[in-house]
Amino acid sequence: MKFGKRGAILLGMATAILLTTSACSGGLLGGGGSGGDSTDDSGPIKLGMVIPISGSSAPTGAYMKNGAQLAINEINEAGGVLGRQLELDVEDEACDAQQSVAGANKAVSNGVVVSVGGYCSGATLPEIPIFEKANIPMIIPAANSQDLVNQGAKNVFMINGTGKQQSTAALAFIKKQELGTVALVDDNTSYSKDINIETKSQIEADGSVKVVLSTSVTAGESDYSSVVRDIMGANPALVYWTGYYQEGGLIINQLKNAGFAGQIMVADGSVDASLSQIAGAGADGVYATMTQTPDTLKGAEDWIANYKKAFDSDPGPYSTQSYDAVRLAAEAIKQAKSTDGDAIITALEAVDGFQMFSGPLKFTAEHTLSSGGFVILVIEDGKFVLEDDLS
Repeated sequence: MKFGKRGAILLGMATAILLTTSACSGGLLGGGGSGGDSTDDSGPIKLGMVIPISGSSAPTGAYMKNGAQLAINEINEAGGVLGRQLELDVEDEACDAQQSVAGANKAVSNGVVVSVGGYCSGATLPEIPIFEKANIPMIIPAANSQDLVNQGAKNVFMINGTGKQQSTAALAFIKKQELGTVALVDDNTSYSKDINIETKSQIEADGSVKVVLSTSVTAGESDYSSVVRDIMGANPALVYWTGYYQEGGLIINQLKNAGFAGQIMVADGSVDASLSQIAGAGADGVYATMTQTPDTLKGAEDWIANYKKAFDSDPGPYSTQSYDAVRLAAEAIKQAKSTDGDAIITALEAVDGFQMFSGPLKFTAEHTLSSGGFVILVIEDGKFVLEDDLS
């Protein structure tokens, strides 16, 4: 989800690294632009997953990897796709733009035909020119900055709700709670600022709520006393933090210690058990805008049991979306009757009603979800539970 201020520079770096690597390797991308697996139709069909395996977001990466692997296991047990087995190629991006470029290049050289990864937007964005040049479709399960589709790349498809859709859910809940004033705080990354700017725009257009503060902090710091003072001075009825749980937990803790009595809400990048651990007792009662997690989904008991049996652990955020990304990739390959990139992209664009955890799938013209599927969660006893489905 993260994408820093120098996005355009990083995107250019990604393209430059891609071209240099391709030239030095004698054609890293291979396949004549038709996907990495165009020369072998007898071995496994490889799906690439560039996600955070190291770094602070590694726990989420593990959930995503397991969710994807569970889908692959089930599809392979049922006979695979086009008479071939699926294989998951996982590469680490550590929520770092340069590392993600290396991971994407490696996935392409390993012969993947569809990418089913993408958590931090800042790490996912520079992968786009790499997979686009290789003509490899990207089904992105978690990263949701609008910047990902604003590039206009035909191979990019997002199956998580966008920042705009998340902002709409946030405003709906704020109005429902009759909270008249709001402070918006982001971490100055594309994902976070996208939600901040869009939420402010929607609030101002609606006119029933007032934004009393809109500000940014620097990610990675430990002392957020300056923004805490600004928030206390603005005295909002609600603070909406749109960044990640590491900084969010610290800000919540420091706000509570300063005596803040208003409501606090976080965006989906902060929906992680670690938020409560960092924030301490002050985390209880904190709201979140989020697409549903496995334990808040009705009828997901069997799926959760299968996940636990396979990995001896509980599923977490974005495990279901990653599971669905693999299922969607398999369905598109099946409908395309080919691993050719163009054929798979055409099949994805034609999807109408494919059943996912978030509901029947139909992409918009810009390859985003027709409906974002955001709900409101709340922390109770250190855990996120469903508060309002906004239906």
